[in-house]
Amino acid sequence: MIHMNVGTFFFLIILIYLILMFFVYLTRDHVTGYEVVEGTLAGNYRYRALALKTEEIEKAQESGAITYYAREGSKAFAGVAICAIGGVSQAGQNLTTDLQDTDLEDAKNQMSTFVINYRRESFSSVYDFKSNLEAVILQSSVDENAGSYVGGTYSAPSSGFVLYSTDGFELYSQDNLTKDLFNESSYKKTNLRLNSEVSAGDPIYKLVTSNSWKLYFPIDDNLRTQLDGMSKITLRFLKDNNTFTAPFHIVTGYDGWYGEISLNSCLVRYVTDRFLEIELMINRTEGLKIPTSAISTRLFYQIPADYVTVNDDSKDEIFLIREKFKSDGSSSRSTIRATVYAHDEELDTYLVDLSLFSNGDYVVMPGTTKRFQISENAIRMIQGVFNINKGYAVFREVKVNDNNEEFCIIEPNNIYGLRAHDRIALNAASVREDQITA
Repeated sequence: MIHMNVGTFFFLIILIYLILMFFVYLTRDHVTGYEVVEGTLAGNYRYRALALKTEEIEKAQESGAITYYAREGSKAFAGVAICAIGGVSQAGQNLTTDLQDTDLEDAKNQMSTFVINYRRESFSSVYDFKSNLEAVILQSSVDENAGSYVGGTYSAPSSGFVLYSTDGFELYSQDNLTKDLFNESSYKKTNLRLNSEVSAGDPIYKLVTSNSWKLYFPIDDNLRTQLDGMSKITLRFLKDNNTFTAPFHIVTGYDGWYGEISLNSCLVRYVTDRFLEIELMINRTEGLKIPTSAISTRLFYQIPADYVTVNDDSKDEIFLIREKFKSDGSSSRSTIRATVYAHDEELDTYLVDLSLFSNGDYVVMPGTTKRFQISENAIRMIQGVFNINKGYAVFREVKVNDNNEEFCIIEPNNIYGLRAHDRIALNAASVREDQITA
């Protein structure tokens, strides 16, 4: 016979309880919390901006095989040899390729950039990459006296950045802007280095002769209102995450409004790009900052304020006189306490839980015989989050003032909503009302 004293018995009970609680903890759905903070929402205005520069296209004066020497995107000073058309003299035939450490480093960087940015839908970039490497090798064969021994040499007429492509945008300005220009699916760029031979009059290279350049992007009425009056703007280039502050204007194009950003530096970084993805860094509305994933919607009955008695001790509670009718036609009245989830000041109505009433019930105005009938017409949907301060989920109203893909700014100082440092459920889709979250 097994003898068990009282201490052993209680120990077993506690052990079984702990095992059960541990099992429940492991098997139940866990709610991830988020602490509400005060903050601003940095602008998430991203655009594919059109870059317009001062560009001059140089053309061939004779026909023949063409050899390029200058690297694409490099700065060429006036008189520097860019390319040559025709044969090479005996002196030129004695040239040998001698890749320096800087040339090898340049080639490695171009290879790394190509691998990182390569996209299957832009296979033409392979030819650009091939031409860039060829330029590195050819450049190592050119010295300062290249023009003296290379036949048909074309030298830079002025200082500028060298480009080996044309796209028809070289003469565009603000007056030519249309929304169709920003449709990159129809954008075509001609790589001049793919031509081993040229004819007289063909484009052979292009010079960007000024460090001043401009970015344009279309704006709608909403953004125009926010940017109106701004003379400078901060932008971030998504290509390399560099941030700059530059003069800004709103200009009129052929078919609408466009943002114009004027830049006088950093062209060397983006001289080969016609389109650049940028983000405007605009500080927007201040308030309580929460994740958009925390927001949900819920239905409530809205009760006119004349039928409500506010609890003086707690502004988020009201008293209502509910009248219910039975099947035999008789009715009964009772005073109920209701939690207020929102107060619409414009309509002067209070929102209460659907479970308090059945369709066809009435709310009686205190001290009168007037009644307000509960029906589907009294149902209203609001946005909110699940507050988990007390260890269980309680729905709280939020009024969104601004948002982007990840976060939103909600109205502060709402007695039925949230306060700074409240804890809310991060993912509203995985939570239900009154769910234990501790």
